[in-house]
Amino acid sequence: MDIATLVDLKKNPKIPTLAPGDTVKVYVKVVEGERERIQLFQGVVIKVEEGTTGNFTVRRVAYSTGVERTFPFNSKLVDRVEIVRHGKVRRARLFYLRGLTTKKAKLKERRIVIKPEAGTEEATEAVATTPPVDTAAATAPAAEATVTTPAAEAPKAEQPPVAVTETEKK
Repeated sequence: MDIATLVDLKKNPKIPTLAPGDTVKVYVKVVEGERERIQLFQGVVIKVEEGTTGNFTVRRVAYSTGVERTFPFNSKLVDRVEIVRHGKVRRARLFYLRGLTTKKAKLKERRIVIKPEAGTEEATEAVATTPPVDTAAATAPAAEATVTTPAAEAPKAEQPPVAVTETEKK
């Protein structure tokens, strides 16, 4: 490759930021003769190489046989990539999964909590959906305000009569 082609390579915008341990669905364009279709390849990302000609490797087990595919980030054959779940791992290369099977090859899930920032649309929508505060009720004297509690509003369930024996009466 010459330098001009390396400069022209751009990352496919339909590929999100991936990390090792992520379970992903990769939709790949497959050309068979004159026909073109999209094939799904779902598995665990075991390696991510960054850079101009970076790629990522996805591993899956199909019919008790391990299959690995390497996809370049700048490939036009990758239609899109969806992240199914984030795996909790402590390594950058997960080659040890090649020797594991069944439950031993499962990765724990890494929970990601995304908090909306003050300037984002989600934060403004959350503020807009809160009910308005009634200023008249807030400034009313305490004697006029009525307080209802859930226990006072809920009807009490009637209990069936209990049979009392003569020994209990004494």
